[in-house]
Amino acid sequence: MAEDAVRAGARRDVPLVAALTGAGISTDSGIPDYRGPNGLWRQDPDAEKLVTWSYYMADPEIRRRAWKVRQAAAERPVRPNAGHRALVDLERSGVPVRVLTQNVDGLHQAAGTPDRKVLELHGSSREFVCVECGARGPMAEALARVAAGDPDPACHECGGILKSSTVMFGENLDARVLTQARAVAAASDVLLAIGSTLQVHPAAGLVDTALAGGARVIIVNAEPTPYDRYAERLIREPISKALPELVYELSGLRRPGEAR
Repeated sequence: MAEDAVRAGARRDVPLVAALTGAGISTDSGIPDYRGPNGLWRQDPDAEKLVTWSYYMADPEIRRRAWKVRQAAAERPVRPNAGHRALVDLERSGVPVRVLTQNVDGLHQAAGTPDRKVLELHGSSREFVCVECGARGPMAEALARVAAGDPDPACHECGGILKSSTVMFGENLDARVLTQARAVAAASDVLLAIGSTLQVHPAAGLVDTALAGGARVIIVNAEPTPYDRYAERLIREPISKALPELVYELSGLRRPGEAR
């Protein structure tokens, strides 16, 4: 089974930690979240249309606005924060960690988590993809065309519509990535839900998968989530403060029932 393969790569004397991360872990890097009290979609409900498949495909103006947002984001340098680095520290302490992220910003990898240990559930903003032929390339290449005066660049290969290689509302998650994420959640001993509202499925359902496998669930999020009642522990402190402290505890954990 897939979860057996995950377990095979982990040491048996320490817990396998799955970190399910959402937008909240990146807010201290200057990237706004979406549904929080000051979230992007609460301030501008129409912004959600920019990442909704039906609107994006039907309306060239929506696409032009989306490209402007991507361009502005690329011009705003962001760096990993203490929350991202804490997960790297946990892995380097000898605890096997797998990151299941709803984020598309690549900050886990920038912090030092190996790419092979990060599953990007909602894709990546660092690439573009053609919705017609599937051609891909670096986002910087598409943004250079926008900067040169093409507000809605078309695919060079087939003339199709380009978008970021992120999963929009109305699109399905990559089945391969989701299968791998479920295997990690099922094999985990501890699942950390960090900075996620746990409202978007199927990603939020990874908590159910972890619980079914007997994992301990710790939720680190400023606001309540639908899974709070199932969590062994709830942490409401800012993630950049709380996660480094939590790492010290997790690095000394052993499996339930094992002697210390």
